[in-house]
Amino acid sequence: MNWYAIIPAAQWFFLIYFILVNAGYMLLNVIALASIYQYMQQEAIRGIEKPFSRMEPPVSIIVPAYNESASIAASVRSLLQLNYPEFEIIVVNDGSKDNTLEVLKKGFSLTPVPEAARRQLPSQTVLGAYISSAYPEIKVIDKENGGKADALNAGINASRYPLYCSVDADSILQRDSLIKVVRPFLEDPHAIASGGSVRAVNGCTVSGGFLVKSDLPKSPLVLFQIVEYLRAYLIGRLGWSQINSLLIISGAFGLFKKEAVIAAGGYNPATVGEDMELIVRLHRLMRKEKRRYSITFIPDPICWTEVPEDLKTLRNQRIRWQRGLAESLLLNLGLCFSRHGGAVGWFAFPFMIAFELLGAVLELAGYLFIFLGFYFGVISAKAFLAFMFVAVGLGVLLSVNSLLMEEMSFKIYKKPYNIVLLFLFSFAENVGYRQLNAWWRVVGFWQFLTGVRGGWGEMKRKAQTEE
Repeated sequence: MNWYAIIPAAQWFFLIYFILVNAGYMLLNVIALASIYQYMQQEAIRGIEKPFSRMEPPVSIIVPAYNESASIAASVRSLLQLNYPEFEIIVVNDGSKDNTLEVLKKGFSLTPVPEAARRQLPSQTVLGAYISSAYPEIKVIDKENGGKADALNAGINASRYPLYCSVDADSILQRDSLIKVVRPFLEDPHAIASGGSVRAVNGCTVSGGFLVKSDLPKSPLVLFQIVEYLRAYLIGRLGWSQINSLLIISGAFGLFKKEAVIAAGGYNPATVGEDMELIVRLHRLMRKEKRRYSITFIPDPICWTEVPEDLKTLRNQRIRWQRGLAESLLLNLGLCFSRHGGAVGWFAFPFMIAFELLGAVLELAGYLFIFLGFYFGVISAKAFLAFMFVAVGLGVLLSVNSLLMEEMSFKIYKKPYNIVLLFLFSFAENVGYRQLNAWWRVVGFWQFLTGVRGGWGEMKRKAQTEE
C-alpha cells in the first residue's frame, strides 16, 4: 500500500469536505440574513397596519404530558393568557406515574365527560376525558402510556379546530407567539406547517407562567447551547425555510394543518424523532402528489424551554436527536433525488445526509487524521493550519454571524455584558464542545445502525421563578 499517495489524498478529502460543509452553511447564512432583513421590514409595516387583526382561525393547543405534576398547572395557566382570539387547550396525560392527572383535576375543576373523539389516528387506549368547569376551553385526555407521538395523535383525535399547535408541557410561550406563528396560514392558503424559535430559559426569570426577564445562566454548558440554538434557528432553519426545504419544526412549538397531518398518517410512535419525521414525510407525500404546499419557519415567535445543565442529560439528548435524524431520513429516503423532489429533495435532503447524518463521523475522522498526521510529521504545519482555519475558523464565523443577526433583529438579551459573554462563547463553542457533540452524534448513529434504544435522562428544573 502506497501511504505516500494515500496521505495527501486523505488530506485533500477532509479539507474539501470541511470547505463544502462550511460553504453550505455560509450560503444559508446569506439567505437567512436577507430573509431576516425583509422580515423586520414587514414586521414594522404590520405593526402599523395590523392586517390580520381578529381574523385568525381557531387553534387547538395540544400539550402531551408525562410525569409533569410539578409544572403542568403553571404551564396550562400560562397558555390561558395567550393573546389569541379563539383556542382550546387539550392536555394529554400519557399514562403518567405521578399525580399529573390529580393536579389537573384539582387545579382546573375537571369534570368527567363521555369520550366522543373520532379515532382518525391510532393511539393507545383512552381511559377518560375531562372538561374544566372553570375554563371551558380546557380539555384533558387520560390515556395509557404510548410516548409523545402517540399522545399527540390522541390529542389530534380529540381536537375540534382545523389547526393545532403542539407545545411541550414544560415550555413557555410568549403572549404573542401563537398569533405570530399562525401568520403563514393567513398569507398562504397552501400552508400546512409553521414553527417558531426555541430559546433556553435557563437563567431567565419566569412569573405567572411567562418570561419577564431574559438573562444568561452561569453554566458554561448552557451558554454553549444558547450559541448553538442561535446558529441552528437563525441560520439553518431560516435559510432552508426560504426555499421551502425546512426538514424540522421543533416538537416544543409547531403549528399544523390538521387535515394534512391526518392524511399523512399522523405521528409515528416507532420513531424517537417524531417531530422531524412528520415534517420530512409531509414533504415526501406532498411532492409525490404534486400538491402545492409550504412549511415555514418564523424567527420571531419564541418558545422558551429549559436545556440540559449536566453532561449526562445533554449526551442522551444529542444521541436521541441523531437517532431521530437517521430514522427520519431512512423512512423517507424516496424523497432524495426524486423526480418531483424540488429543492428539498435535491438540496436539503442530500445536505442532511452528507453533512448532518454522516458529518459527525467524517468530522471526527478528519480531526483524528490531521492531528495524528501533524504529530508524526507526515502533514505539514501549513496544511494543519489550513485545516484548522476551515474546520474551526469558519465555524466561529458562523456562530458570530448568528449572534450579530440576533442583535440586529430581536435583541433578546439587553445587557451589554450578555452580548460580550455570548461573543466569547461563540469562539469557545467551536473548540471542544463542538467536537464532543460530534462524538455523541457518532454514538447516536451507531445506536441507530445497531438498533440500540437510548434514554433522555432526568431534566432538573432550574429556571428562576417569581411569585
